[in-house]
Amino acid sequence: MSGRPSLEGASLGWNGLRLLTLCVYVFMFAPIVVVILLAFNSARTGSFPMEGFSLQWFGKLFDNDSIIAAFETSLILAASSSFLATLLGVMAAIALIRYSFKGKAVISNLLSLPLLMPEVVLGVSLLMFLKFLHQPRSFLLLLLGHTVLSLPYVILVVQARLVGLRQHYEEAAMSLGANRLQTFLDVTLPLISPAIIGGFLFAATLSFDNITATLFWKKPGIETVPTKIFAMLRTSISPEINALGAVMIVITIALPLLGGYVVRRLTRGR
Repeated sequence: MSGRPSLEGASLGWNGLRLLTLCVYVFMFAPIVVVILLAFNSARTGSFPMEGFSLQWFGKLFDNDSIIAAFETSLILAASSSFLATLLGVMAAIALIRYSFKGKAVISNLLSLPLLMPEVVLGVSLLMFLKFLHQPRSFLLLLLGHTVLSLPYVILVVQARLVGLRQHYEEAAMSLGANRLQTFLDVTLPLISPAIIGGFLFAATLSFDNITATLFWKKPGIETVPTKIFAMLRTSISPEINALGAVMIVITIALPLLGGYVVRRLTRGR
């Protein structure tokens, strides 16, 4: 009998925790659902109740040259920075996991700094450093900044794959006469390719939807999709903004899901 009140109290506590968790999820995802729903509203006013279902606002996105230019800039920037981050991240991960050298811990901590440092601080510091060097803001600065932001994530993903990968395969290849380059291309690279693809897509997602640091680094006249939405919000909330936001939401959700699916498929194949 004495244990029954404690069990009832524990059950009540778990139910309260579930309710609190549900409230947190509603608070987080309700605005996203609202934006997507209003993107299909046929009325010009972006408010409820919806007057009808329409795709006209998505069509108007393709008629807006500035939005198309922002999409092109974001895609080029995301692809370029992700490629550089993946290239550097794979080399850094292999060096940190497979080799021992002086200053290894220091280099590892320095590469992890963008994870710990707020984007505002990183954006201002890099901007002030280039101003000290008398270098103007440009697309190259934007590319460099996005690469720095994405690099630690690629390193972590590839490192996790390398830690779980035994060196017996590489040692066996080298014992059979393969040099280090052949071992990497024929053995290591195929085995870590799922992590490379996942890291690339993760870096592309981070670059595509970044706005905080981009506002500091972009050259006047260059707009990415997030900064374009931010600029449009200064005037009014129009249905085009809801449609553009819905497209951004789909892309930022689809890329990680695609990366996870590809990684699982390739990992099973290996």
